[in-house]
Order: sequence, then C-alpha cells, then structure tokens
Amino acid sequence: MSQTLPSGSLSGKTALVTGSSRGIGADTVRYFAEAGANVVINFRNKAPRAEKLATQLRELGVEALVVGADLTDPESVKAMFDEVERTFGGLDILVLNASGGMESGMAEDYALLLNRDAQVNVLETALPLLKDDARVVFVTSHQAHFIRTTPTMPEYEPVALSKRAGEDALREKIPALEERGVGFTVVSGDMIEGTITATLLERANPGAISARREDAGKLYNVSEFAAEVARAAVDPVPADNTRLVGDTGSFGGE
Repeated sequence: MSQTLPSGSLSGKTALVTGSSRGIGADTVRYFAEAGANVVINFRNKAPRAEKLATQLRELGVEALVVGADLTDPESVKAMFDEVERTFGGLDILVLNASGGMESGMAEDYALLLNRDAQVNVLETALPLLKDDARVVFVTSHQAHFIRTTPTMPEYEPVALSKRAGEDALREKIPALEERGVGFTVVSGDMIEGTITATLLERANPGAISARREDAGKLYNVSEFAAEVARAAVDPVPADNTRLVGDTGSFGGE
C-alpha cells in the first residue's frame, strides 16, 4: 500500500478503529500507524490475527494495543476503553468501522443491536477519552446511507436499515460533539470488493457484485476505501458531515 497520510503527520496521536483485525479496519489502522499514530486494534474473536497485525505495526516504531471486545456488550466496551485510558490516556481518532448483521445464527434484532445501539454506546463510552480536537468517523455503505430513497437487495435490506438507523442516531450527537470541538464524519462507500459483506451478498445473490460494478463503472477495493476512511479522520469535516466514496449516480437523494 502506498503512503496515504504524510509520514509523521499523526506522531503523538492515538487512534482506535473498531473491527480492525482484518479488512477495511486493518488497512485503516495501518494507514494511521504509517503516519506515526499509536493505534488500538479492536477485534471480537480473532486474537491471533489482531496480534499479527500489531507486531507488523510496531515495526513502524509506534505502539499498538490489541483489545478484544464484543461491541454489543456494554461491559466489554467499557473494559476496552479502560485499557485504552490506562495505556494512552486519551484518544485523538475513533473510527466506528465494525458492523454486521448478515451472519447466520444471530437473533432477529442483532443487526440493530450491533449497527445502531452498539455504535452509540461505543461513542458515548469513548467520549470522556476524546481530546478536544478529536475526530470520530462512522463507516457505512451507499446501500445503507441512501436506503430511504433507493431500494437495495432484499438480502441486505435489514442490515441497510439498521446501519442507517445507526447513522441517524450518531448524527444526533453532532451538536454535543461540536461543543467539545470533536469533528464527526460519515464515510459512505459503494460495495467494496473483497469484504465479508460483499462475499455474503454474492453468496445470497450470485452476480450481485459484478452487476453493481457494471452500473458504477468501478468498485473500490478494501485498501482504496480504507484510505478514504483514514483521510476522513484528518481532512476538514464536510459541511454536511458526509464523505461519499465512489459512484452515487444510481442512488437518489438523502
């Protein structure tokens, strides 16, 4: 991966990315570390993979803390931030990347629990640690962001609705965050090649990804989209708190 943020531009800063042992989260946390930030790698159940990533990032000369936490469990989330506070004292960047809802065998309300309730709880639990000029980024998809105006695949609709509910709930926190000087940006991307969600969608609806690629002209891959997420944490906050990545021509207005 090429340098996404200027080397040393995040020296002395600390960034936490939820769900960062793999995929978009892992590449985002890598970009922060390459820019000199100390990082917190959060995972739910893949400790060896998270530890392997941490070892790689420490070779860049930064500190990397690995913390397992189930984001749907408030006690687990509190324990994670307690550890962050003990290790680093505070946070400059919080990326709310972890999401889901297409996993098999979960309760009916799991998507809403993870994509709305847990996101709000993570932000509220992190608030005391966020420094005055900190940045919060929420990662979502066009299929969720535009769900009110543009239908999505039936297989994805419950997840899309739950992620939009999470986005709306987080947006309600913007005035309180701004009072603290904390910037908030929603990063919305089209389907991302190589993600778990794309794989599950393709399994449920064969041909879905290639059809979307044809419509959009191009789909971002994991590292390209992660670069946009990382930049959203340092670029000026957009007026509407929204950074749209990739084609939006197939999607209606807000």
